[in-house]
Amino acid sequence: MFKKIFEPIKIGELEIKNRLVVPAMVMNYCNSDGTATERYIAYHEAKAKGGWGLIITEDYGIDEYAKGFRRIPGLWADFQIAGHKELTERVHKQGGKIAAQIYHAGRQTDSSITGVQPIAPSPINNPTSEEVPHELTVYEIKEIVEKFGDTALRAQKAGFDAVEIHGAHGYLINQFMSPFSNKRTDAYGGTIINRTRFAVEIIQNIRAKVGKEFPLLFRLSGDEFVEGGLTIEDTKVISKIIEEAGVNAIHVSQGVYKTMHYVIQPAAVPHGFSTDLAAEIKKVVSIPVITVGRINDPLIAESVLLSGKADMVAMGRASLADPDLPNKTLAGKMGDIIHCIGCMQGCVGRIGQDLDVRCVVNPLTGKETELEIKEAEEKKKVVVVGGGISGMEASIVAAKRGHEVHLFEKEEALGGQWLLAAIPPSKEELNTVTVWQKGQLEQLGVIVHLNTKLNEATIKEENPDTLIIATGAKPFIPNIPGIHSEGVVIAQDVLSGKTEVGQSIVVIGGGLVGAETAAHLANHGKQVIIVEMQDGIVKNGEDSVNHFLFKDLKEHHVEILVSTAVKEIKPGSITIEKDHEIKEISNLDNVVIAIGSKPVNALQEQLAGKVEKIITIGDALEVRRALEAMEEGYRAGLAI
Repeated sequence: MFKKIFEPIKIGELEIKNRLVVPAMVMNYCNSDGTATERYIAYHEAKAKGGWGLIITEDYGIDEYAKGFRRIPGLWADFQIAGHKELTERVHKQGGKIAAQIYHAGRQTDSSITGVQPIAPSPINNPTSEEVPHELTVYEIKEIVEKFGDTALRAQKAGFDAVEIHGAHGYLINQFMSPFSNKRTDAYGGTIINRTRFAVEIIQNIRAKVGKEFPLLFRLSGDEFVEGGLTIEDTKVISKIIEEAGVNAIHVSQGVYKTMHYVIQPAAVPHGFSTDLAAEIKKVVSIPVITVGRINDPLIAESVLLSGKADMVAMGRASLADPDLPNKTLAGKMGDIIHCIGCMQGCVGRIGQDLDVRCVVNPLTGKETELEIKEAEEKKKVVVVGGGISGMEASIVAAKRGHEVHLFEKEEALGGQWLLAAIPPSKEELNTVTVWQKGQLEQLGVIVHLNTKLNEATIKEENPDTLIIATGAKPFIPNIPGIHSEGVVIAQDVLSGKTEVGQSIVVIGGGLVGAETAAHLANHGKQVIIVEMQDGIVKNGEDSVNHFLFKDLKEHHVEILVSTAVKEIKPGSITIEKDHEIKEISNLDNVVIAIGSKPVNALQEQLAGKVEKIITIGDALEVRRALEAMEEGYRAGLAI
């Protein structure tokens, strides 16, 4: 079934054992001076152990002002080589191949990170920033070209198998190539040959310093998806030019910061949505082409290769979710693969705050040594109360360590609130987490008790050494006059199908649950109004996720009333106040309450002192996101 993805391939003279690639992803694991940390090395080492054919690191700055993030790696000075040499040695020891991506952020950074004014081909600010960049002189351009060559040489000295030149995503090289950002009229502007001159000079400079045999990859955006930016026809020409300049492979991505929702795609974007861009590039070049973009399953990777659209497949966030994906695939253990769900919480959501990367579905990401699962010295009996994602994760880790685990769930199925979260549009992949967790529980012999509400008597009968409370949360019911009127329902009951609703609906609450419930109802033909007290909806949501959610709401004509208070609910109507004006919305079939949730945790107090050790996790401790719930479950399993 997976013959194609496990075929070896060559990039230049570099032999790669399979066609699965870990693309560059900013992790923010290095020191601020660009030197490698143990965390950074262990993260890549895990990928090599997992069987990936080629690992491409996140962007190495060519100087200290090139950085778009504070803790990315650098090879702009010789003192940085030693730590990164340890990285390559450890990856090689595990049988992996590793390439260093090198870049300059150009105008897609700011002085709060670099301490200096950003630079660009033209003095036009990036649309996501108000800081106007310095327009590079020809002399400064030549200096930067030399720095790219010097950085590549240091990468070679550090033992990297190849270098990837980052010419995508709106960074400096891309800024020169694109008319969206390059308005010059000298030798570096105007025509497509002139706009590509900077990239060509960098390739030539690197080649002169590292020799003819050292593999060079080039990453570009097949389409920037911005008005006046590069399209695939432009990029096909650029691809031919850089092939002739001396690169050995082209890595086809897409987008710039303005269209970040296409650079790193949430679940609303279809699988493999940009493979056609790679296919177009493949038509005009004779070197290997790598494709990327929402490919989170080896079955999809295999079909992309079989279709001839690309020669290799990059699976970035799939590798965050499961660094062992290649090995599991090769061994036929498809059910053991943890799938990326496109939630953006731990990756892009944290990078956007200049934090380190984590992963909702894999708490071990970036904490490979800190959270390593080891067999428990003393085996204990563990009772877990609550079969949501946090409780199941705790059960899995505890069972892997050799403990006897009993999981109690009061409902007829495992999954908790996560089952409801998977119902709105574009959220169905959340179910892959539940499927994986249930499969692990079965493999590990966890004893699952469904339709069983745990109480003090049951605990006394079970007599556990450790009790893990993961009882989750319940909907918060606001104190609004008429809240118990006929037709008032809870969002969770609507999503679960327990409650039927009519045609005309108001959703009270514009948080994620409210907005997604509104989208779910609107997609099923309902007329929906969202009423929210704050001045915006889903204010704590991830930008890329919100982009497609808001688009969905708009396309389905959901009316959104913000800065609006609900004063009273009556059968068939609600009274609201907006801008100091009282108004009634009438002819309603239902009012859906989606104000938020509050912890459910009566057992903590009831059982204090009656069990040797009690650990409370997830929403039972405090209502937060899945990122915290999963890691707390994982850590609870380690704490026994």
